[in-house]
Amino acid sequence: MNIYFSNMDYDVELKFQEVKKQLEIIFGEGMDVQSLLFMVGVNELGMGYKNFSKAEKTNLIHIAICTLLEPYGYYQFEGLDEDKWPHFKLLKKIPYINNREQQHLIKEALISYFTENNYVSLSSS
Repeated sequence: MNIYFSNMDYDVELKFQEVKKQLEIIFGEGMDVQSLLFMVGVNELGMGYKNFSKAEKTNLIHIAICTLLEPYGYYQFEGLDEDKWPHFKLLKKIPYINNREQQHLIKEALISYFTENNYVSLSSS
């Protein structure tokens, strides 16, 4: 079973690096999971980039995580508040997963988000 997860991790990591590489061509080098989560949050907010406060940056990452985990059935979009910020409802508790599993899930979700929204293109493998 460890071989399966290692191969899965390797496949996801290769795809993640390709997504990151394509996005770095557009947005500049040095992207990591945190910066990609921030990008998803800004994109989902739909107001373009501006100087966000520390609290707003935290909220943007929360929006990104909810958006990314929505297809997995953990969150559901509820609507926008009066300031046009998206809000989500927790549908089911996220089970405890270790750091490696968290990274795998988030990277897998980021790959899906950026490919399904046509921000990047991955060759069929």
